[in-house]
Amino acid sequence: MATKKVIPSTATGASAPKAKRAFTFPSAYTILFAIMIVVTALTWFIPAGLYKYDEEGKPIPDTYHTVPRNPQRFFHDTLLAPINGMYGLKDLATGQVSTAVSGALYGSIDVALFVLAIGGFLGITMKTGAVDAGIGALVKRLGTRGYLLIPMLMIVFMVGGTTYGMAEETLAFYGLIIAAVLALGFDALTGVAVVMLGAGIGTLASTINPFATGIASAFAGVPLGDGIFLRVIILIICGAAGIWWVMRYANKVKKNPSASYVADKKAENEEHFLRSNAQQDTVPLTTRRKWILALFGLAFLIMIYSVIPWSDLGLTAIPTLGWWFPELTALFLLFAVIIGLVGRMSEGTLTSTFIDGSRDLLGVALVVAVARGISVIMNNGLITDTVLNWAAQALSNFSAVPFINLVFIAYLPLAFLIPSSSGLATVTMPIMAPLATFAHVPESLVVTAFQSASGLLNLFTPTFAVVVGGLAIGRVPLNTWWKFVFPLVGILAVIVMVMLSVAVVILG
Repeated sequence: MATKKVIPSTATGASAPKAKRAFTFPSAYTILFAIMIVVTALTWFIPAGLYKYDEEGKPIPDTYHTVPRNPQRFFHDTLLAPINGMYGLKDLATGQVSTAVSGALYGSIDVALFVLAIGGFLGITMKTGAVDAGIGALVKRLGTRGYLLIPMLMIVFMVGGTTYGMAEETLAFYGLIIAAVLALGFDALTGVAVVMLGAGIGTLASTINPFATGIASAFAGVPLGDGIFLRVIILIICGAAGIWWVMRYANKVKKNPSASYVADKKAENEEHFLRSNAQQDTVPLTTRRKWILALFGLAFLIMIYSVIPWSDLGLTAIPTLGWWFPELTALFLLFAVIIGLVGRMSEGTLTSTFIDGSRDLLGVALVVAVARGISVIMNNGLITDTVLNWAAQALSNFSAVPFINLVFIAYLPLAFLIPSSSGLATVTMPIMAPLATFAHVPESLVVTAFQSASGLLNLFTPTFAVVVGGLAIGRVPLNTWWKFVFPLVGILAVIVMVMLSVAVVILG
């Protein structure tokens, strides 16, 4: 009896059921390009307009006027926007790079080079084994008290945020902090949250931050100290909420690693950030490695000292260096070489290790340029001032409590479009502050509403280079971060709005 040949169902014309493709959330690059396309489209529909600007780059109230449209081209201008964002925004009249045209910003090339220098610096430091040895010693010393590292580090970053608006500088810390929390049994998301929420909440509640509170107060015509008591209270309450939120998640992950939002990347992250647990345990903390760790820490201390405008804070006895990204890039280049020499690296090993470290952060450097491209399109399309004028008109006829809360809400989309707190203060405060007089609201509360909204949005917006850069370093997808942080964002928003309302009632 002949056996019957079995014919596959596809041969008979019947089709096998197709497996459904699981939805994959797009990367930060795709999201940012999508936003650029949307903003490009808006330049064809939103009326073009400009304020008149004084010599300091401040818009003059009641000078908004419409101008002929300058709609951006979908292929040419959209594709060029990230490239132009690297160089800086241009004055359309002169073609020259400027920082005083509708809140224009410096190019992001300085930030990108800083990121690459940090990558090389970290690569050389990691190559010496000093970080592995230091983390191993720290974990052993903390023992069962490892969870205390989270609030301690978050408070440190909050101080940096509230005093001088620590933001792009935090990109240098992610690799180290993530390695530390992984060694303590937490996950990479916990490390990202420690840095991003610590510095971000500090910036949200800026007390003496000259780049947000200082500029905004100056344009509002009030002293920097006005409203500082309220901002300190917001810092304490929001800081406590942020620490509680991160520790709550970290303890959940510690007890049950499968509860981690990035559980599928656990092995990959440990391999990348820790090399291997076995190596970490076997790397001794020698005297040479202690010196390398001291140099490592000294580089960051110099960075923090050099960017704080001590004279603006009234501390004239302390020299103000006024360094920014070019100087900071040179600082980390120098310390990379010094650490390599202390670690007895050959010239070939030192240079190749530096290049490999920079390569690890190349994606971060590129995403900074893409994020800056959105501002390029808005400014070249002449719609930034139009959006600002709309916000001013919408807020002009409200009483005190609704007014201050609507100012806070209005600043959320404005901060999305202009992620730079100093740039946002420059272009909006001369318009917003005078409106407070009609609503019988102190101008200092408008400053607080501005910085709180800007800081809150910059905890999650993909238009802020620090968010997409920090997540890229930590290998945390943007949608995963949103899932983690959005409930906290809601809590922080309620805290700020309640505090603003209470302050209006007390001071009004």
